[in-house]
Order: sequence, then C-alpha cells, then structure tokens
Amino acid sequence: MPYDSGQNPPVSADRASPPAISMRGLTKRYGPLTALNELNLDVQRGETLGFLGLNGAGKTTAIRLLLDLLRPTRGQAFIFGYNCWTEGLDARARIGYLPGELGLYLDLTGLETLDFLTGLNGQPPDKRRRQELCDRLELSRHDLRRRLREYSTGMKRKLGIIQAFQANPPLLILDEPTEGLDPLMQESFYALLADVKRGGTTVFMSSHVLSEVERVCDRIALLRKGEMVLLSSVQEIRRLAPRRVRVVFSKDVSAHPELPPGYELTEKTPRLWRLTVAGPLGFLPGLLEGLPVEDMEVEEARLEDVVLKYYREEAS
Repeated sequence: MPYDSGQNPPVSADRASPPAISMRGLTKRYGPLTALNELNLDVQRGETLGFLGLNGAGKTTAIRLLLDLLRPTRGQAFIFGYNCWTEGLDARARIGYLPGELGLYLDLTGLETLDFLTGLNGQPPDKRRRQELCDRLELSRHDLRRRLREYSTGMKRKLGIIQAFQANPPLLILDEPTEGLDPLMQESFYALLADVKRGGTTVFMSSHVLSEVERVCDRIALLRKGEMVLLSSVQEIRRLAPRRVRVVFSKDVSAHPELPPGYELTEKTPRLWRLTVAGPLGFLPGLLEGLPVEDMEVEEARLEDVVLKYYREEAS
C-alpha cells in the first residue's frame, strides 16, 4: 500500500464537485506484462500533482489511458466527472496536453500548427491569449511563420507549451514540460504555471527533474513497476526526510559519539563530522556539548532524498 500523509490538498470551493482526475482500479496489461496495476488516485481541483517514477514505471500508460489513447484492462477513469472512454470528447475538451515527445507535421508553420490543434477542440482561438503566451516564451511572429522542420528542440517545446495553455483549459496534463528549455525559459514557464494555478487550473505533471517538482507541486504520486508506492504532500515529505548536518571543529576530536535513533554518522575526520538526522534535532546540542565546535550547518531536507530512495529500491 502507498504511504499517504493524510495532508488535505487544495480543493475547489464547491465540495460537491468531482475531482479534476479520478482513477479507480486502473489496470493495463499487455499479455503477461502488467504496465499499470490497480491505480487509485484523485487529483483535486486547483492542485498541482507531480506524477513520478522511473522509465517504465507506468506514468505514460496512465496518461494515455486518461486521454483515451489506450483502453484499460479494467478500472475506470474520470475527468471532472466525465468518463474518459464513454464521454471522451467531453473529458478531453477540458484538457490541455503537452506530450513528452511532440508528434508534429513538419511541413506546417508554427501558426498553422496552433490553429490546427485549436480546431481539434472545436473552439475558436483566443488570439490575445496566444499572443501573450508567445511573448512570455519569446516565440516571435517571425518564428510562427517558419515551418516546423526549421525549429530547434527548444522552439518546439515552446510551441508545445503554447498549444497546451492557449485555450485556458481547467486541467493541464504536462509530460516533462521543461525538457529542452534553457534556464531562462524554464523560469518563464514556472511563472506561467504559477499564474494559471492562481486562476484555479489543475496541473498533472510528470517530470524527472525533482527540484522542479519540489518547486511547483503540492503533492506527489510515485509509481514503481506499475503500482503507486508513495502519495504525499511535498511539505510532509520534507518533514519526514533526513536532514544533513555538517559540524566543523576548531581542534582535533577523537571521540566517537553515541548516536540516538535516527542519527547516522556518514563521515568522520578529526575536524569534521557529517551526519544525517531523521526526525528532530533536539539531541544535537547534547551530542556536541563540551566539543570545540567552530561551525555547524544544517541542510534542509529535500524531496529527492526520499524519492531517490524509492528509485534505488526499484533499481535493485
């Protein structure tokens, strides 16, 4: 069973409304291979959820099931209460989707691509919104007149982001959204994501960049071999993750400390100790009492310290 911190994610004002995404017993098998096994997950309206896992963990399969690009072996999935398969058009009309790899018609221009993808939703383009997105991501009118075969990887990614955001959908499904963007464009993307979140948009985001997930997500769901093994708020993960402590001494110290539970000495030299501490730091002053401490640094717990532990367990 996955760990659930019990933290309540942001919810919509109308508590009677269905979640933005609801998956119940979602399972996908390919013969003897189980790509996804009994996935149960609700993504509440207005929250940003990081959907994590190593390659092959089942993330892309789950996303394709939501988009009706695949059909499940069993289980159900809903977008704002609409069944993803029996009411697929209604469900997909509420989604802005950025795939990990954009399959684009290279003979089209950037502008033609945006118009074509908007037309698939049956909605007229919001040209003012599109121009705002192009300005923020620095995709010029000249760029939009160029054919996609002339686009760099970063330009294609910008175009993909614009097409996902341009209709102001209530749900964004983003697969590795900053892949191929330079650091300045990544910052522009994070600012854009913060703006739509303030407007109530729900974001379901898959990413291998754990610092990015920690920065923008409210909760994470971690898949391992097709099963969810962790579901928690980012805040709770930081609370549970071990902190790193670095202690520098002004004189050589030969004593070996008796460590309480949750403390581990990872490096020891005559003038330096490095420890990891899971839990409160209250024992630390007593541990260092009477020693010639010159400097001490406590590094805050990081999301990746917990997530990488699960990744290593899967790899082993």
